Amino acid sequence: MNTNRPKGNQKHIDLSGRIRIEQGLNNGDSFRDIARSINKDPSTISKEVRRHSIIKERNADAFAPTPCANNYDESKPRANICKVMHMCGDNECQHRCVTCRKFRCSDVCKFYKPRECEKLKKPPYVCNGCGKRVNCMMEKKIYSSKYAQDTYENVRTTSREGINQTPESIQQLDDLLSPLIKKGQSIAHIYASHADEIACSRRTIYSYIDSGVFEVRNMDLRRKVVYKPRKKKTATSIKDRAFRKDRGYKEFLDYVDKNKPTYIVEMDTVEGAKGTKPCFLTMLFRNCKLMLMFLLEDQTQDEVNRVFDYLTKVLGIELFQKLFEVIITDNGHEFQDRWNLECDENGEIRTRIYYCDPNRSDQKGALEKNHEYIRYVLPKGISFENMTEETTLLLLNHINSEKRDSLNGHSPYEVSQILLDNKLHEALGLVEIPADEVTLIPALVK
Repeated sequence: MNTNRPKGNQKHIDLSGRIRIEQGLNNGDSFRDIARSINKDPSTISKEVRRHSIIKERNADAFAPTPCANNYDESKPRANICKVMHMCGDNECQHRCVTCRKFRCSDVCKFYKPRECEKLKKPPYVCNGCGKRVNCMMEKKIYSSKYAQDTYENVRTTSREGINQTPESIQQLDDLLSPLIKKGQSIAHIYASHADEIACSRRTIYSYIDSGVFEVRNMDLRRKVVYKPRKKKTATSIKDRAFRKDRGYKEFLDYVDKNKPTYIVEMDTVEGAKGTKPCFLTMLFRNCKLMLMFLLEDQTQDEVNRVFDYLTKVLGIELFQKLFEVIITDNGHEFQDRWNLECDENGEIRTRIYYCDPNRSDQKGALEKNHEYIRYVLPKGISFENMTEETTLLLLNHINSEKRDSLNGHSPYEVSQILLDNKLHEALGLVEIPADEVTLIPALVK
C-alpha cells in the first residue's frame, strides 16, 4: 500500500483548485501530479475533468462554402471528419466527398457521423494539452476552470431547490394538515400533536404552503397574511461579503508593503442622473494620475467584466498583468464578481483586486478627487444617455491633458508617457490636447 498518497481535505474543489487543474492539463501533467498539488485524490481529479469538460464546436472556417475544386491538390487532402465516409463502395462518390468544398457533409449526407478522437477515451479525457489541438478538425473536449466553477455553483444551487418528497408523502401530509389548519389550528399546535407523523420541519411546511403544494393556502393560516414581506438584504449585507474575504484594505496595505508594485490602480463608477442607467467606469494610475474612463450601459457586474475582457484583448494578457497588477476599489455590487474580474476567459490570473473599508472613499482619494474634472463638464443630475464612446474619449483626453500642481506643472498624459507603456495610449486612443485647447465646461460634449 502506498502510504505517501496525499489525503483529500474532504472539501469541494474551489476555483483556485480548478484553475490549477486547467493549468496542469494544459502543461500535460498527470492526474496524480495535479492531485498532489491541490491535496486531492487522483480519482477526484479524473471525475472532475470528465464531469465538467465542455464540447467545443469545430472551427466553422473549415466548412466555409467555396467552389468545388477541379484543381484539387491531392498532396494536401482534406481532414477526414466523417466517421462513415469510406463505407460507401462507390469510388467516384468517395472522391467527391473528399474533394468537395461547397457543402457541409452534415447538411447533405444522411449517413454523416462526426469522427471522435480515440485519445478522449483515456486519460486525460480532454484536449487541453494536445499538440494537435489547433489544427484538429474533430470535436474537442476542453476543461475550462471558469465553466467548471459555473456548472458546479449552478448544480449546488439547483440541488437545494424543489420538493424533496414523493407524491405519496405529499398527499399524506396534505390529508393530515389541511383539515386541521382549516379548523384554525396553528402549525405549532399540529406539530405538538402529530410530530411523529410529519417527516419535515415547520419551516418546510410553511414553504410548501407558500408554494401551493397543499390544499390550504397562506390565507388559511391565522397570522401569515398579517405580516409584511421581509425586505431583501442589500448586495453589501454581511452575509454576502465573501467576495472581500482576505481582500480588505488591511490586506491591500500588506500586499503593497511586501511586493512594492510599480502600478497601483484605483477603480470606481460615476453615475448619471437618478433613474438613468448609463454610467462611467473609471480607473486611475496612482503613479501618474492618468485616468481611464469607459461608458457602461448599466451599472452591473457583466458590464464591468466586459471592460476587463476588452482591455485584456487589446493590450494582451502580459501587458494587462503588468499595468493592472493590483486594483483597489469600493464595495459596490458591480465590483463583487471578483473571481471573474481577476481571471480571464481561460482562467489565467490577470490582476488582484482589493476593497476599501465601508464608507471610506478616502482610501482611493486620488480617483475621487479626479472625478471633479468629470463634474466640471457633466454636473451632478445630468444624464449620460447622450454620451457615446467618442464623446467619452474626448472628455477623457481633455481631463488627462490638464496640467496639475501635484505633477509639478505637467499633465497626467505627459507623465504617463514616461511611466506607462505607450501601447496603452495607442490601444485606447489616448492623445494629448494642446494646452490652450483644453476645455472642461459642459460645452465640450454638446
